[in-house]
Parts: sequence; structure tokens; C-alpha cells
Amino acid sequence: MTLTLPWENPASAERVTVPLLFTTTRRGAINRRTFDGKSWRPAVVAAGITPTRATGMHALRHFYASSLLDAEESIKALASYLGHADPGFTLRVYTHLMPASEERTRRAIDDLFAASLEPGRWRPLRTRCGVERVKHLGRVS
Repeated sequence: MTLTLPWENPASAERVTVPLLFTTTRRGAINRRTFDGKSWRPAVVAAGITPTRATGMHALRHFYASSLLDAEESIKALASYLGHADPGFTLRVYTHLMPASEERTRRAIDDLFAASLEPGRWRPLRTRCGVERVKHLGRVS
């Protein structure tokens, strides 16, 4: 059984297909409920931790999602990685984990206008999405 995901860099468009590390005796994907009940929870108890929702196997899924969001992965890509058919569902579930956008917004606009220009000179600016704008004396037109 193989799995295809981004490798090492969640923001990368490159995908790598690898065999699953843990499989059933029939080489299939492990059912999460079976793994949780027969492997994960007994390991949590053996480590002296009280099994709760916060220490359950599903918490690792949230950790994975929050790590990708912290690395600025898109909701659409995260939905695909988590197996969600609707990115809107992913957004509703994980929006509280997304980094605060106010600072990102300020930084984006500051970066846009950060380049100093000599009076009377026009300079094209290219945004991340490839839109070209013209800047003159600190104004975008």
C-alpha cells in the first residue's frame, strides 16, 4: 500500500509516493479505530498518561493539520491531504489553528511598498500571484 503526499516541504508542489510504514498483516492500510484501540491507547497508558480525547490518535491528525497551516499550507491542499472532499469543511474545522492574519496582512502591504523609488520613476511590481502593478511615488495604479 502506498501513499502520495508532499515530502519534507509541505508547500512544495512535488509529491512523493512511498509505501506505508505500518500496514495490516494483509498489507492494507490500518483502520484508525483498530490502531487507536489496540496500539495507541495501550501505549499511552503504558507511558503513564491518562487516555483522553486530547491524547487520542485523532490529536495527531490535528497536530499534522496545525503544523501544515503554521507552515502556510493552503486550505485546499490541506483538505486534500486529510481526505476532505470540501475545503470549506477543512476551513471550518481548522480555522482556529490558522496563524493570525493581521500581521501577515500588514507585512504583505509593507513589503509591497518597501522598495524606495526616485521621484518620476515608474517601477513594475510583481505580486505572488503574478499580477503586475505599476508603482510611482509610493502609489499603486
